[in-house]
Amino acid sequence: MVEKIRPLVAVVDDEDSIRKALKRLLRSAGLAVECYASGPEFLQSLSVQRPDCIVLDIRMQGMTGFDVQARLKAAHVSIPIIFITATDEQTRAMQSGAAAVLRKPFGDQAPLQAVASAVRSAPTTPPE
Repeated sequence: MVEKIRPLVAVVDDEDSIRKALKRLLRSAGLAVECYASGPEFLQSLSVQRPDCIVLDIRMQGMTGFDVQARLKAAHVSIPIIFITATDEQTRAMQSGAAAVLRKPFGDQAPLQAVASAVRSAPTTPPE
């Protein structure tokens, strides 16, 4: 029997409580999850593994979610991004090509549905 590979979701947020809550929620849905406390930490991880989807906070210290997205685009890395924000930046985030935007606070269903949709639409080409 061939083992089905679980989709990998990267959670990038500088708030520990948000990372822990999303990790617990997404794992309960059968997803593999890796968490990162900053944009640079996440970008470094791409040399080792590439997620199927990124749940990315917009407002982080240092490198913002939009900065991370710009770095990915500059490197021609195409991974669906679900932005999360506590501010009113949904329009800018959607215009930037995000798969979805979740406004904090959000319930359990919104991130689960957004991740499921993003993973289905993820490019199927393997990492270089």
